[in-house]
Amino acid sequence: MTKEYYSNGKLLLTAEYVILDGAKGLALPTKFGQSLSLQTSNSENFIWNSLDEDDNIWFSSEFSKNNLKTIYTSDIHASNRLSQILLEAQKLNPSFLPSSTDLNSAEAKLTFPRDWGLGSSSTLIANIAQWADVNPYRLLAATFGGSGYDIACANHNTPILYQRNEFEPTVSEVDFQPNFSDQLFFVYLNQKKNSRDAINSYRNLDFDKPSLVSKINDITYNILKCEDVQEFGLLLNAHEAILSETLKIPTAKESLFSDYKGTIKSLGAWGGDFVLVVGSESEMSYFKNKGYSTILSYKEMIL
Repeated sequence: MTKEYYSNGKLLLTAEYVILDGAKGLALPTKFGQSLSLQTSNSENFIWNSLDEDDNIWFSSEFSKNNLKTIYTSDIHASNRLSQILLEAQKLNPSFLPSSTDLNSAEAKLTFPRDWGLGSSSTLIANIAQWADVNPYRLLAATFGGSGYDIACANHNTPILYQRNEFEPTVSEVDFQPNFSDQLFFVYLNQKKNSRDAINSYRNLDFDKPSLVSKINDITYNILKCEDVQEFGLLLNAHEAILSETLKIPTAKESLFSDYKGTIKSLGAWGGDFVLVVGSESEMSYFKNKGYSTILSYKEMIL
């Protein structure tokens, strides 16, 4: 018998960092994600394989069903991390994965490159939470931490407005279908950023949080109503300027693309993964000429 689960990847268009303090973020589930397939048979142990988008196994481990300890692995750090997630799921639901279960193997498969930052961790957590029948936000808090917007994207197939609230966040599906989506592109910076380090740095900053949350919420609501690409660009620029001043970090455009005439917006932890670029398809040659070869259209990326 086979059981299958699937979770969407994510991109956060507004409220990066500030979402941790209660700001409402506009989050976009992606067409890319991760599946989890379970095969059952009687055995003392079970095998876990993680596959990349080309079906290559990048991680493999064998676990004991008695205590979820590693018997064999290709990567002990990843195996210990996975074991921790499974044990935390078991704490939340003691009936999950008892030693008598007939699980034989589990296969996790990404549909995007692991370094793209679209949620290899969050889609894993969301899939395991479905499998274990536990609250995914509690499982996230006990393992990787973060705001949880990525978990919400994993389980929704339309853009969402997300507001953090412990383990029961406010998630609203929204109608965000820009009539100028053919002028929106996602450019991969090829500079992986550690989200936990970025969050810790943000936490150590001293600023007026209620004021920042209010400003970002206003921009998010105006973006949802926006029907003009020029206005959209101005709103993104305002968002970038506010965060740049708060974080004391130059924007992606200032750092890397100062001579690009259009708008560039960071997505998620600043300095890594994807940026959103406003421009025409022909203008994307600017980024290709600078060596940024991974460029996806809005239609290719967003559900």
